[in-house]
Amino acid sequence: MITRIITAVVGIAIAVGVLFLSATPVYNLVLAAISVIMIYELLSVNKCLEHKFHSIVCFAFASVMPFLAEYNSMEIKYIVSAFCIFLMFCGYIAKHKQLNIEKLCYMLAVTLLATLSMCCLVAMKNLDSLHGICYVILCLAGAWLGDSGAYFVGTFFGKHKLCPEISPKKTVEGAIGGVLTVGLVFAVFGFFYRLFQSSRGYAFEVNYLLLVVSGIICGVLGIVGDLSASLIKRQYGIKDFGNIMPGHGGLMDRFDSVLFVAPFMMFILNHFALFS
Repeated sequence: MITRIITAVVGIAIAVGVLFLSATPVYNLVLAAISVIMIYELLSVNKCLEHKFHSIVCFAFASVMPFLAEYNSMEIKYIVSAFCIFLMFCGYIAKHKQLNIEKLCYMLAVTLLATLSMCCLVAMKNLDSLHGICYVILCLAGAWLGDSGAYFVGTFFGKHKLCPEISPKKTVEGAIGGVLTVGLVFAVFGFFYRLFQSSRGYAFEVNYLLLVVSGIICGVLGIVGDLSASLIKRQYGIKDFGNIMPGHGGLMDRFDSVLFVAPFMMFILNHFALFS
């Protein structure tokens, strides 16, 4: 437990530092590094790293896209994504005796999901010069706080197993508590964020209903992401995706819930106004 707490404190300190540097390429570099490490961990469990050409293409894509996400033009992003897939299939043709279609599709799926989710954290930061970083914080909170809420509610009230074959410790009561926790946190955050910005001379209204609904949906998506990652680990007989974070596992173990939350938050922010 001590190790987990120390790692969490160090992780939070690094995250705060990165957010302070969000206006610099450091932000994009960190997200690119997270993407690459997550893909490395995901490819490792399926023994895909032995296919070096394909692995290099995946890592290159993950390294480049968080920087391209700074630009509004979708054309270059589509071209790079299509070119990545093109190279993967060229390699598949050349190595068809060593690489089956299941592994190729797995490599493509995890690479696109991990990378594009991190790109959403870049894009939402650039949506608004005032609220951009707030959007990123909300997104990460929506992905991570549900797990904490589920732990405490499940510990005291959990009776019915949610998915015992995938994650034995998760309960239905804990999941509901975690989802509601995120909705509540979103509303409370919106209240204090408005007060903070008002003290700096920025006046705006908060759409609390949208915040709560978004938080609840984020909580559900976070559970799906977490269970999806747990299922992969179960099927390959591993406890964690890595050990880069002592007591927590790999980056995939920490960012699994972000993978579905980030695209959802990006959709909400593109079509609705949380702050107006």
